[in-house]
Amino acid sequence: MARTDHRTPNVAGLRPRSKLVHGGIQRSSFDETCEALYQTSGFVYGSAEEAEGAFANDGSRLVYSRFGNPTSNMFEQRLATYEGAEWAYATASGMAAVHAALWSNLRTGDRIVAPRALFISCYWVIKELSARFGVEAEFVDGTDLGAWEAALSRPAKMVFLETPSNPGLEVVDLAAVCELAHKAGAKVVVDNAFATPVLQRPFEFGADVVVYSATKHIDGQGRCLGGVILTKEKAYGAEVIHPYLRHTGPTISPFNAWLLLKSMETLELRVAAQSASAQKVAEFLEGHAKIERVLYPGLDSHPQRDLIRKQMTGGGNMLSIFVKGGKEQAFHVLNELRMVMISNNLGDSKSLSTHPATTTHSKLTPEEKELAGITPNLLRLSVGLEDPQDIIDDLERGLSTL
Repeated sequence: MARTDHRTPNVAGLRPRSKLVHGGIQRSSFDETCEALYQTSGFVYGSAEEAEGAFANDGSRLVYSRFGNPTSNMFEQRLATYEGAEWAYATASGMAAVHAALWSNLRTGDRIVAPRALFISCYWVIKELSARFGVEAEFVDGTDLGAWEAALSRPAKMVFLETPSNPGLEVVDLAAVCELAHKAGAKVVVDNAFATPVLQRPFEFGADVVVYSATKHIDGQGRCLGGVILTKEKAYGAEVIHPYLRHTGPTISPFNAWLLLKSMETLELRVAAQSASAQKVAEFLEGHAKIERVLYPGLDSHPQRDLIRKQMTGGGNMLSIFVKGGKEQAFHVLNELRMVMISNNLGDSKSLSTHPATTTHSKLTPEEKELAGITPNLLRLSVGLEDPQDIIDDLERGLSTL
């Protein structure tokens, strides 16, 4: 019997890794093997009546790539299928996804609650925009359930969190916070970039919205920017978030969507390899005489190890390394590295390290850095796909000369 599903394969019943290869495919009449790149801004119609019907916005016809594009749609559907989401939309960057996920639902007079330990741009979007537009923002210690309970003892509209956090690798109890947030009337937005959908599924713990900087592990090769918003309920994404996106325009380019779509085929393989290497690197650093402490979700010494085991299936590729000394010693280690590169990006196939206090989080005040655990001796390491012993040898080169 001839196959009838080759243009839009049915992935129901496939295991997750297979969904990363076949999910979302929409083949053209040319029956291509590799997903097509539709590098177009607009679409044409056979008649004025057809154009009129297309703008009924019932989703049956593409009208403009700011609203939807075949390549972008394939990327969105593939990630939604893998994540277990009902709706997804790809944006030009991770921060575009964070901004739209929050501000599509916030109004003057609303409240938003978030942990202090956030990527600086997320912190700015919540703190500064809230102050400008009459939204009350309250920050808490993300690891303290009592603080969450107090903050959510009165109504709130949104809760935003990242777990593990950037760069301190603090872990938030997703199930507990989601329960508290929903009782307060809030939607929960989780930035899952560090864990990736491979290692953590926030929807399973009650999250309403999940966002990613696809620039990181989803691309994983330092080639392009991109972001994604996914929702647990299709109606919320289509009726609340999509109109905001449609009219404000933070749309991903078709080319970037195509790159991300193809990268997803190897996402599980890359994250598994990077996590295994990161575990070895963390174990090496934990006992090093020149290291004050190392934070890694895969180590038993992580202060939230029990929670990590409950909601993550692996430690990921990110480490927080506290060198003995201060800024001078941390800089020395970075400057002695030969293979590991100094870069503020992460999730790449190449190992990358940065000094958060003077780069990614440099605009925080000293008080804000202290509250977020960003000290002068902290280095953030993103473990890549190199041989783990070469990463260890490079770190040892820098540490041994302190």
